[in-house]
Amino acid sequence: MQEIANNVYIEDQYPGITLGAVCLPHGLIQIDAPPSLEDGRSWRASLLGLGGGSERVLINLDAHPDRTLGARSMECTTIVHEKTAQIFRNRPSLFKGQGDDTGSEWEAIPNLGNLRWASPEIIFSHQMALEWGETSTLLEHKPGSHTGAIWVTLTEYKVVFVGDAIVKQQPPFLAHANLPIWIESLETLLSDDYRGFTVVSGRGGTCASITIRNQLDFLIEAQKELDKLAARKASADAAEKLIAPLLAHFKFPASRQAQYEQRLRYGLKNCYSRNFNALHKAEEE
Repeated sequence: MQEIANNVYIEDQYPGITLGAVCLPHGLIQIDAPPSLEDGRSWRASLLGLGGGSERVLINLDAHPDRTLGARSMECTTIVHEKTAQIFRNRPSLFKGQGDDTGSEWEAIPNLGNLRWASPEIIFSHQMALEWGETSTLLEHKPGSHTGAIWVTLTEYKVVFVGDAIVKQQPPFLAHANLPIWIESLETLLSDDYRGFTVVSGRGGTCASITIRNQLDFLIEAQKELDKLAARKASADAAEKLIAPLLAHFKFPASRQAQYEQRLRYGLKNCYSRNFNALHKAEEE
């Protein structure tokens, strides 16, 4: 566990995601959960030594299974955006580890078994603030990377948790993306509004401005290439040709090649089908 500001901690030893914890006089604010029950118990035990007040809450930064599968094992009140809550309501109550191959981390974790999703207790629409002591924790809807994505900002400590808006040295998840909004949010992150902030990626820990710029360049290129496909009224399968040039934005171990190719394959096809095919239908009508 790494302390990145006074009583603000991150942990990235568990598969896939970077976890956060903020220890305050009123209690502990946890950000995301490890996907496996065993890792959840280990993370919960690590948090016991932080002290602080008796209250505990868990914030899920979006609905991705990598960060929400283990929410129940945290045994505390869960806070999500209303779009994430809607996704939970539409899921079967029991997760059985089946479905599309999306290039997610949970797909490579053995023996996940049948898990029951945690139902969120607190839901918000645009913004929400937790006033626990002198520190205000601001939750804001940022639907670029995912329809229910949020950022968590600790203004006093100049720390912002941005979830999958930034991922380090790996391709992002595009299946639920709104690319123009995502691009705009990263431009804001590079502006004076966030000067001096420690930016915590949802996968990879703290990140420098060069990482944010690389993510921004990737998204701009993806948007441009998908626009070209849309102009030709190409099928979603044509998006597969974009995988190799887009993957060149990142440096990663060769052992991850197949996983990241599949992540982009699944993400590009779904992003194109959702946004660009819908545009074609609207034009035809």
